[in-house]
Amino acid sequence: MTSNIAQQDAAVADKAILANSAYADGRHLAARQSLYQWQRPRYDLPGIVVEELAGTSGTVIDIGCGNGTYVNRLHRDRPDLQVVGVDISAGILADVPKPVLVADAQALPFGDGSADAVLALHMLYHVGDIEATIKELARVLRPGGVLIASTNSDTDKQELDRLWARAAGDVLGVPEGPGRVTLSSRFSLEKASGYLGAVFEDIRVRELPGVIEVTDPAPVVAHLASYEAWADRSGVPFHETVGRAAEIVAAVIATEGVFEINGLGGILICRR
Repeated sequence: MTSNIAQQDAAVADKAILANSAYADGRHLAARQSLYQWQRPRYDLPGIVVEELAGTSGTVIDIGCGNGTYVNRLHRDRPDLQVVGVDISAGILADVPKPVLVADAQALPFGDGSADAVLALHMLYHVGDIEATIKELARVLRPGGVLIASTNSDTDKQELDRLWARAAGDVLGVPEGPGRVTLSSRFSLEKASGYLGAVFEDIRVRELPGVIEVTDPAPVVAHLASYEAWADRSGVPFHETVGRAAEIVAAVIATEGVFEINGLGGILICRR
C-alpha cells in the first residue's frame, strides 16, 4: 500500500504527465471544476482572490494558472494590475489572456522581489519539491507582498474515494479495490500551513466547507474520468471502473433522490 501511494504521489508531480496529458488542454480541469456547480454554499473563488488582493497594486503572477479562471477574473475586476499567467503546459495556456509564460514553478523566470502578489491555487501538490517551490515563490515576491495558495482537505470528497474503491472492487471481483489517485494529499489543507510556515510568518486560513448534491450521475462520472492521465497508476481497469461507479451513483440517486459529497477546501493568505 505504501509503495502504491508513493507511486501515485510521484505520478501527480510528473512533469511529462502534467504538461502532455493531465493539463494538455483545459478539458480535465474544467470537468473537476464543474462539480462545484452543485455545491452549497457556492463559493466565488476568483471573487475571494480579488477580495484578498484589494490592497495590492502592481504585478500579480498566477503560478499554475491552468485554464485562466483567476487570470480572466483579475483582468475583468482589476484591470489596474499587471497579471501574468504561468503554467508548465503550453496547451492549457492557449486561451488564457496574455501575457503568459510556460515555466516550471520550481525555477521561475522572474527576478527577486518582482511580484507584488503570487497566486498558487490548487497547484502546489503538483510540484516535485514542495519546500523548494515555496521558497521560489517567496523569492519572486517583494517584501510585504502576499502569496495566496489553495488546496483541499484530507477529508475532502471522501464519498468519491469510497465510491471508487467499491467500483474498483466490483470490477476486480474483490470486496474493495485500490484507492483512487488523489491530487491534493501531498499538499492538503492539514499540511499546507506547515509547509508555508517554514517561509511565511503570517498565515491566515479561510476554510470553505460545502455539500455537493447531484441528482444525475454525469457530474460525478465527469469528475472521476478527469483523472484519466493517471489511469495506468490506478491499479484497475480505469474506464470500466468509471462505468461501474456511474451505475452505483445512479442506483443511489434512484433510491435516495440524491448522491451527496462533502467537500472541504481552503485558501491560505501568506505574508512575510
